[in-house]
Amino acid sequence: SKPFGGAEEVTFSPDGSSIVFCARDAGKSEAWSTNFDLYEVPLDGSAKPRCITKDNEAWDTNPVFSPDGKTLAYLAMARPGYEADRFRIVLYNWKTGNKRTLTEDWNLSPSTIVWSPGSKKIYAKTDHVGQGALFEIDVRSGSRKLVRSEGNMRSPGFAGKLLVFGMDNLKSPVELYTMKTNGRNLNQITKINANKLANIRMGDYEQFTFAGWNNETVHAYLVKPAEFDPAKKYPVAFLIHGGPQGSFGNDFHYRWNPQAYAGAGYAAVMVDFHGSTGYGQEFCDSIRGDWGGKPLEDLHKGVSAALDKYAFLDGDRVDALGG
Repeated sequence: SKPFGGAEEVTFSPDGSSIVFCARDAGKSEAWSTNFDLYEVPLDGSAKPRCITKDNEAWDTNPVFSPDGKTLAYLAMARPGYEADRFRIVLYNWKTGNKRTLTEDWNLSPSTIVWSPGSKKIYAKTDHVGQGALFEIDVRSGSRKLVRSEGNMRSPGFAGKLLVFGMDNLKSPVELYTMKTNGRNLNQITKINANKLANIRMGDYEQFTFAGWNNETVHAYLVKPAEFDPAKKYPVAFLIHGGPQGSFGNDFHYRWNPQAYAGAGYAAVMVDFHGSTGYGQEFCDSIRGDWGGKPLEDLHKGVSAALDKYAFLDGDRVDALGG
């Protein structure tokens, strides 16, 4: 699908006779429609694709079969036409066609899901307070627990009983790791970027909070200049994320990377203003129809809070850059 779809939108059926894929078939309204659906089609082309999510006029995507072949899990929004609605995890009984929403009461929006080898758990990656966190969800009860919260998890999967995944943060590109399903025994298994990073100067980072619009808590990151000297004053690169429903989180972004500014002698400040993802759906929804209100106030208050908190920032040299 356009513009961000990929291999996560296609999966084989348990018996290998068909595939399930995501597509948007909205005719002339495609440009503003969010009605992506899941379709099943036989591999031999003997029948036309069959829509299995026709009952939902919002977004359905990321189909993943359980290892026992009994259940198709996928992500679904509830509000048609709203691309920043939260995704729920839906379970589709492959034999009966019955559906059950597993995470209706969860206020976060998962972007990636993977089944445990025993088909009893689902592991979900989601934005969570400036991190790309991983949660474990019990398929029967829907109960959830946080497995890992620090850094940005990517493409989790299983190697035997171990979780294997990519992970990055504000000081490191993606490398591969393994860990137990309880979050313990984290082990880095690749060092693909070690030679490239050997002579690269990077700044340390930390997250801070401040009172934003309506005195509500807003999160932000500061990345210190490379070779930081607390006795010096540094200009500020004030980076503003686009979307606007997105997040400047703890990840190594390959376009808007604050380390590029840290290496040039700037301190980078990044605010997850109202409307950002990972702070609950109400926080994300709060800017609908108010694009120049709450976010702008949060940005003003955020850079002021940073200048008050960090004495090494030069308030007379602040450059704002939007994405």
